[in-house]
Amino acid sequence: MNSPCREKLFVEHCKGVNGLEKVVLREVRGCSAEIYLYGGQVTSWKNEYGEELLFLSSKATFTHPKPIRGGIPICFPQFANHGSLEKHGFARSRVWSIDPDPPPFSANSSSQACVDLILKHSEEEVKIWPHRYEFRLRITLGPGGDLMLTSRIRNTNTDGKSFAFTFAYHTYFAVSDISEVRVEGLETLDYLDNLKDKERFTEQGDAITFESEVDKVYLSTPTKIAILDHERKRTFVLRKDGLPDAVVWNPWDKKAKAMADFGDDEYKHMLCVEAACVEKPIILKPGEEWRGRQEISAVPSSYCSGQLDPKKVFQSD
Repeated sequence: MNSPCREKLFVEHCKGVNGLEKVVLREVRGCSAEIYLYGGQVTSWKNEYGEELLFLSSKATFTHPKPIRGGIPICFPQFANHGSLEKHGFARSRVWSIDPDPPPFSANSSSQACVDLILKHSEEEVKIWPHRYEFRLRITLGPGGDLMLTSRIRNTNTDGKSFAFTFAYHTYFAVSDISEVRVEGLETLDYLDNLKDKERFTEQGDAITFESEVDKVYLSTPTKIAILDHERKRTFVLRKDGLPDAVVWNPWDKKAKAMADFGDDEYKHMLCVEAACVEKPIILKPGEEWRGRQEISAVPSSYCSGQLDPKKVFQSD
């Protein structure tokens, strides 16, 4: 047994909306995270001041089979409509289990505020995606308030067949005003524009800012991306490993109004920046395992003539 994740001081099992089971992680400085077993989904991440760092729609439904709108949905085994399954796959609308005997993880194993979840194929699911797998997800809240998600997906097929999948941590960041936000680290990269039938373009300009709907898959992205919220003087730093792509999404006003589980004006207060593997699917042979990791942290913004001080934001791991 991996005892650090079992400390009750740091990990609480309780009931959430609609009586759904959830896990609350807490660290000594006061930061916290909430994870629902429905979807294996982080729905809240707060700093030591109790400020919410993730966006969760006021109209989010916590009712099967509808996924929860906000937080960090897990897109597996299909991102968006890149395949024949339901949009973003089925992992986000399945009930996960606490992993009773998780394998050791090397990364950030010293933190006591963590939970191990597991999702396996169901016989019903095999009818629509004919593969057997084990998906282990460790969610860790670090002593400094950083949030790490580590996924391990194993092909457990007994028929000798490989399978391919696409994947994303569909993170909804809470921002004060989308028009005052910029993303750094994706400049000059190629991207697929989902608003233009996945046509390929090259990003222009210094940093990405927002004045209309955006839905892009950036390719061959760096391991670190920064999301700057000018109004709050806060910068989110996203670090990732095993996930070459980065999705940037905001539905803007028209699409926001068309979504039943999304407030008409809530697009102003959210931005999705998603560590992903979309362009080139991951292929696993029987017995093979893939790992993908995302770590997010929130730091005070530091400017110099409108530019980031990279030493303060892009700290070495």
